[in-house]
Amino acid sequence: MNTLPDLSQLTHTQLLEFTRQLAIQHQSLAQSNQQLDTKVQHLEVSNQQLDAKVQHLEACNQHLSILTQKYEHELALFKQHKFGSKNEHLTAKQIHLWDEAVEEDIAAVDLELERLNAAKTDAAAQKATANKPKRRPLPDHLHTIRIEHEPASTECACGCALRRIGEDISEKLNFRPAQFYKEQHIRGKWVCDQCDTLTQQAMPAYVIEKGIASPELLSHVLVSKYADHLPLYRQRQIFLRAGVDLSRSTLSDWIGRCGVELERLTDALRKVILQQAVIHADETPVTIMRMDDKDKKPKKGYVWAYATTQYNPVQAVIYDFQDSRSGEHAEAFLKDWQGHLVCDDYSGYKARFKSGQVIEVGCMAHARRKFHELHVTGKSQIAEQALFLIQKLYAIEAEIRKNTDGTAEQRYKYRQQYSQAVMQQLYEWLTQHQLAVPSSSATAKAINYSLKRWEALSRYLDDGNLPICNNWVENQMRPWALGRKNWLFAGSLRSGQRAANIMTLIQSAKLNGLDPYAYLSDVLKRLPTHKVTQIEELLPHRWKPEPR
Repeated sequence: MNTLPDLSQLTHTQLLEFTRQLAIQHQSLAQSNQQLDTKVQHLEVSNQQLDAKVQHLEACNQHLSILTQKYEHELALFKQHKFGSKNEHLTAKQIHLWDEAVEEDIAAVDLELERLNAAKTDAAAQKATANKPKRRPLPDHLHTIRIEHEPASTECACGCALRRIGEDISEKLNFRPAQFYKEQHIRGKWVCDQCDTLTQQAMPAYVIEKGIASPELLSHVLVSKYADHLPLYRQRQIFLRAGVDLSRSTLSDWIGRCGVELERLTDALRKVILQQAVIHADETPVTIMRMDDKDKKPKKGYVWAYATTQYNPVQAVIYDFQDSRSGEHAEAFLKDWQGHLVCDDYSGYKARFKSGQVIEVGCMAHARRKFHELHVTGKSQIAEQALFLIQKLYAIEAEIRKNTDGTAEQRYKYRQQYSQAVMQQLYEWLTQHQLAVPSSSATAKAINYSLKRWEALSRYLDDGNLPICNNWVENQMRPWALGRKNWLFAGSLRSGQRAANIMTLIQSAKLNGLDPYAYLSDVLKRLPTHKVTQIEELLPHRWKPEPR
């Protein structure tokens, strides 16, 4: 920095020049200061713009983070659905599969140990035998064949006769493949020599007149396909091994004819179900290969299931096969029915709810499933809290089954005393966390699903005849899920409807603790001559085997 000159030593002219230079510097500094102020203002504006951009980018980043979480959740769900187990109790199933492998290993190790211990003393062998678990006895109802193992000679080496003092019996479980046999129906011809009158007993009536299949064989084919999920080509291979050649077209013809004949029973069962005050409803897709379409492309059809509740003394389910998921099919089936409908959130039922004729009962399992999906894909702590509360509701239902005789009044009282408080706790938890999570997140969707349907989800608390969820009818859909993998597709809408008729009776027979083969064998035998006015006697919940 330049030092100031001694002003007393300057001349008048020098002072004027110095003053002029100072004025110039002052003016220059003022201009520089003004420029700096302008730059500061520009920088402040730029800084504000940058702050706005940062806030915008932070908002975008938060939005992208939510979207990423959403897409990761959906991707995990897709992978779980595609490659994982469909059972929500994943750990239990994995343990079950692991147990099977462990049991196989244990059996193999036991056999090796038996061989290694063969050289040990009798005392050690007896001790090992005592420690082994006892084998379950074979069922008493099995046909028993005795195979005697006696000495070749009953004379002792000393010359005396041997005396039998007892026996040891060891049981082996044997198997004989199914066997075909011919029934020859012989109708004797009787004539009167006096008046030449000819008398002959008429043949019994059969579902398939002049066919070769007995009711038992028809029942076997139906049960093999629709209960054991064996396609006809596999059944044909099994029959060929038994020495009987039945073409697939013949087997298909039998199924078609039986499906038509059994329709009388399913029509009667439909009327019975529509007389109930509470009905479950669900639907699942099934592929239809439309043979009359020019493009030959498969079409998605739907099977609708309508079932009585597990609390109802009438145990029945009916399947309705349709070519779409349109709500008109539910309208056509339910018609003027009034009552409580237990279902998921499918929009096809909404028209009936708005009319007031049908009251919606929500499915707690669907609400639980939303949080379970979060749990298995993201290990959300929030999801675990919701699952814990919902699990308490199901634990109470288990206690009701265990500690009461199953009346609607007892269920109502138990739920009012225990379930009501848990439901209130769950509702408060949902409303509290609804405000705390991003509105577009998967967690928010799970919460909103329950809150929007809260009235329907809570309805079971006030009526002991209502179930907590729709799992009962979803379980009745499992045969269709298994069948899809084995039948490939329904050949047409008509064949799908025939399959629905047959599976209706098979599954309803199971619900009533009947053997589907025995039930269908008897029904197919009696159906041709059974009175139409007494057709309900052949329905699974009323059926009694014909006395022999």
